[in-house]
Amino acid sequence: MNFRSKNKVNPEFSMSSMTDIIFLLLIFFMLTSNFVTPSGLPVNLPSSKSSTIVMQKISVTITPDLQYFVNDKPMAFENIEPELKSLLAGTAAGGEGVVVLHVDKSVPVEYLVKVAGIATELKAKVTLATLPTE
Repeated sequence: MNFRSKNKVNPEFSMSSMTDIIFLLLIFFMLTSNFVTPSGLPVNLPSSKSSTIVMQKISVTITPDLQYFVNDKPMAFENIEPELKSLLAGTAAGGEGVVVLHVDKSVPVEYLVKVAGIATELKAKVTLATLPTE
């Protein structure tokens, strides 16, 4: 009489499903980390009590030495309005575009107002980027 079972238990453990899950989590965190970075230019932002994160489509940066950047591309002040007009033309019909201003806190307010006025004339929503106070 043979009492041995014909079905043997395989003692090996397959790690392929666990590595798939880890890989998918890695991809998820890599993609979402790109949305958190507001700007790559070194500006010293002012601080405020209420700082919210806005999905930015168009970013205008003014550095302490009064250089202008639209979406991290250097630009003369005279060329900001045509550039914003072309970028805002790509927004959905009926919806308004969002322009996020990254202005160094040492820059005089008049330069901020000039750029905000241009964006407002183009029917864009203007948001000022700030750092939260601790």
